[in-house]
Amino acid sequence: MEYVVVILQAVVVIGAIVMGVRTGGLGLGLWGVVGTAILVFGFHLPPGSIPIDAFFIIIAVITASSAMQAAGGIDYLVSIASKIIQANPKRLTYVAPIVAFVFTVLAGTSNIYFALIPIIYETAYRNGQRPERALASSTVTSALGITASPVSAAMAAYLVLMDGTGYGLPQILAITIPASLVACVATSVVQQRIGKELVKDPVFRARVEAGTVEVPTALQAEYAVATGSTTASVAGGSAADRGEAPTATATAAKPAKQDRIEHPVPKGGATAAWIFLSGTFLIVLFGLFSGLRPSFPDENGDLQPIGMATVIEMVMFTAALAIILVRKVKPSVVVEQPLLKAGFVAAVALFGIAWMADTFISANTETIIEPLGAFIEDRPIMLAVALFLVAGLTTSQSATTNTLVPIALAAGLAPGVITAMWPSLVGVWLFPANGSQIAAVETDLTGSTKLTQVPVWHSFTIPMLVSWVAVVGAGLLVQLVIPA
Repeated sequence: MEYVVVILQAVVVIGAIVMGVRTGGLGLGLWGVVGTAILVFGFHLPPGSIPIDAFFIIIAVITASSAMQAAGGIDYLVSIASKIIQANPKRLTYVAPIVAFVFTVLAGTSNIYFALIPIIYETAYRNGQRPERALASSTVTSALGITASPVSAAMAAYLVLMDGTGYGLPQILAITIPASLVACVATSVVQQRIGKELVKDPVFRARVEAGTVEVPTALQAEYAVATGSTTASVAGGSAADRGEAPTATATAAKPAKQDRIEHPVPKGGATAAWIFLSGTFLIVLFGLFSGLRPSFPDENGDLQPIGMATVIEMVMFTAALAIILVRKVKPSVVVEQPLLKAGFVAAVALFGIAWMADTFISANTETIIEPLGAFIEDRPIMLAVALFLVAGLTTSQSATTNTLVPIALAAGLAPGVITAMWPSLVGVWLFPANGSQIAAVETDLTGSTKLTQVPVWHSFTIPMLVSWVAVVGAGLLVQLVIPA
């Protein structure tokens, strides 16, 4: 009978997650709270620990990010990324994924990647490259930046869970950053060989014939030879011939000197970005050198430095205020920023799912968690599989972290092993349910970046799997030399 009750409780947990995913947005967190209420009132389980620290870390970081966005700091970062990407067109499939990763690490959110999508596409298109290669690989590697960023929502959750294990921010970053860079390179190497060249792609040819997209200048001669065409112009004539305004793709016919995409930066944007990045640097510094943090007696009278959760909250809220004061940004404008809205949704999702998961896990340690922990302990690699699949189902890295990492810790897995497998959260790209995926597909007018009728098979599947295997493999090797 006991196992029947536990199964029913598990159905509630899974059902809440499924309904949350279907509802979308705030729904994931709200369904998590409802699931917690059912477990408490319906099954009389004691409420689990409320993820207060993780919740407020997200709020603090996203407040600072939103202040930076309001002051033009995001535009400044995007302008730098744009210049790097466009300066290396022939190595785009290698450069773009690393740029997407690095800037996600710096900003703490992959939302910054949205602004890079049209830049990556146009750079690939204008140089006659298959856009899918750079777009799909960059989309995937931007997610790797979440587990390598000291100021991401998932890192906020992970730091709280790892508190007391001997693994703090320095040890975590020492594993996730190099492992992610290896994954970026591996993904690029494989992705460079994916798909046909544009001139041989039947989808691209069909779109050219239909007048949906023009042949870029870099491919006109080759396209004419490949198709036996007597003209290198667009099928159906140019936009000017049709009496239409030039489209984004029509700019490919302009001289190369005018081809560079400029991303305007508001006055003071650089200052805002550097204030935010200085805050990030301080967080890493305090994490590396615990002696810089104030110490206070614990319950045994021993001096202990304040936790990193407190440090992150203080530093990020202070950075937000500094940006507001220095750049004279109205607080009301900060509240209106898209990043703040997205961050609030992430915080609520973390709150609800983490609370529900802890309620279920804490009440069923002997019945289900210990056997499951023993299974993971005997087959540690299954943690990576579980993280990958749950991230794909929930599309939330922080919620997945709070659901599965406590089980791995209870199983006695070494913190280094758990950290090495944690970037399996790249599984968020398993289903085409993320804004970045949809945006990349819609932006690519050549049709090379695509979804299919099979939900798990799309342009992002292969780079996702390559990144997953590479980042976990590299992480497991790196963690062997990281002292606890």
